[in-house]
Amino acid sequence: MRTIKILGTGCAKCKATEQAVRDAIAKNNIDATIEKVEDIQQIMEYNILSTPAVVVDEIVKIKGKVPSEAEILEALS
Repeated sequence: MRTIKILGTGCAKCKATEQAVRDAIAKNNIDATIEKVEDIQQIMEYNILSTPAVVVDEIVKIKGKVPSEAEILEALS
C-alpha cells in the first residue's frame, strides 16, 4: 500500500490537489492511504518552496501546482 501526503496550508489549490488525488486513486482502484499535512513545520521538513505538494512514500513527486490525473498516476508508478 502506498502512502500519499498532500502538503499544504489549506488554500484552494491545496484542497483541489487533495480532491484530485482522492479521485485518481478511487477511479484507478489504487490501494493507498492519504494524509493531509497542514502544519507549516512539517511541510518545511520536505524542503519545498511552494505548495501544494504531493509526497509518495516520503518522496516529493509533485510541487507547486494542482496535478492532472495523468501526473498523479505517473507519480504513483
